[in-house]
Amino acid sequence: MLSNEVKEKLITIVTKENFDDSKIERLVYSYDATPNYQSMPDAVVSPRNAEEVSEILKICNQYGVPIVPRGSGTNLCAGTCPTEGGVVLLFKHMNKILEIDEENLTITVQPGVITLDLINAIEEKGLFYPPDPSSMKISTIGGNINENSGGLRGLKYGVTRDYVIGLEAVLPNGDIIRTGGKLAKDVAGYDLTRLFVGSEGTLCVITEATLKLIPMPETRKTMLALYQDLSAAARSVSKIIANKIIPTTLEFLDQATLKVVEDYAQIGLPTDVQAVLLIEQDGPPEVVDRDIQKIAEVCKQENAVSIQIAATEEEAMALRTARRAALSAVARLKPTTILEDATVPRSEIANMVKAINEITEKYQLTICTFGHAGDGNLHPTCATDARDHEEMERVEKAFAEIFEKAIELGGTITGEHGVGAMKAPYLEWKLKKEGITAMKGIKQAFDPNNIMNPGKVFAKDSKKRVVITR
Repeated sequence: MLSNEVKEKLITIVTKENFDDSKIERLVYSYDATPNYQSMPDAVVSPRNAEEVSEILKICNQYGVPIVPRGSGTNLCAGTCPTEGGVVLLFKHMNKILEIDEENLTITVQPGVITLDLINAIEEKGLFYPPDPSSMKISTIGGNINENSGGLRGLKYGVTRDYVIGLEAVLPNGDIIRTGGKLAKDVAGYDLTRLFVGSEGTLCVITEATLKLIPMPETRKTMLALYQDLSAAARSVSKIIANKIIPTTLEFLDQATLKVVEDYAQIGLPTDVQAVLLIEQDGPPEVVDRDIQKIAEVCKQENAVSIQIAATEEEAMALRTARRAALSAVARLKPTTILEDATVPRSEIANMVKAINEITEKYQLTICTFGHAGDGNLHPTCATDARDHEEMERVEKAFAEIFEKAIELGGTITGEHGVGAMKAPYLEWKLKKEGITAMKGIKQAFDPNNIMNPGKVFAKDSKKRVVITR
């Protein structure tokens, strides 16, 4: 627990109304969306501006109190679970859109702004912010930046990092710094903006962000390609890209996912096929029509049994919404849902899907696979029960083999969910000891007292490599 001295100093900074160390409040912020991770913080503090964040960090740095910056807690790597106690920082007061600059095509926001609120605000002006995490209805921009969130449109438009051009950040010692700005070009010094994006709250607290906007695409079309062969669907992904077509969205759903999503959404998704590709293209009408026609031809060449193009925007929206609801749909199957995140080169999608199916059968589990196939990012999702310890052991072994296979195929252990506490034991598999040492050097330089989200990214021990036998 916090000492009375620290508690009184924090209350002096934020006022009593914005400091809470009651058991109920602490319990609410003891976990995020990651199954089986929960730790009680010592207090929950809600600053009102960057200056208060600065004073809070000065106190915590002086007394060695851990700080965990938190958005809406939708992350899936235990990144905002206060595993070492300390203070959880909430940004419910810092939730304003500060400026929409139509001349420079930027928006400046505080970290507590809800992603969908930002998207709606700029779309009213005919502008476009492409990053669209599935949690966008409740996730915050600050959380998106800390995790470098992706989304369905990542294939064509990139992820959060590609749109963050300036930050205001508070360092662990309380210094307030600004990086980047409303600039098309800026090579003055180290690129701290890109370093902070995706740093999972381990280096600083972000208190303001300037984001790049682009013009709204003129039109878009959405199609479903249905397959009775998983490998054929996966091959189609690679072939579409090889034909120099970059769709806005290129999503993969296997039959297990289709069944649970249709049961949940009731929109008429086919459940008698092995897989579907949800494909969307946007841009000028003539480009969209041309690309959709070419994509359809590729899918037919790869033995798609049916190709369906949404006739209306309502139909297209229903398809997109169903894909975004995949996690919620799978979560209805069993008490515990583990949504994982492995990424491979697009050319290895077929091999990765095949490996996931083999591993699922080997360990006798229920795993639904869906994801952003266009950028090689798959989400094998296991419906299980954390109370069944024997099954959970099989789940852990299965996912370890999935990560191992992803790395073997030239991929990585996470494409967008982050490392947090959950993936930390596997990070050395990807980066090797030398890479971990380099990252620790950066962490030490910014946060020598290790108060910023401790216990995340860097594991005490690396997982032993799994010996795969098939």
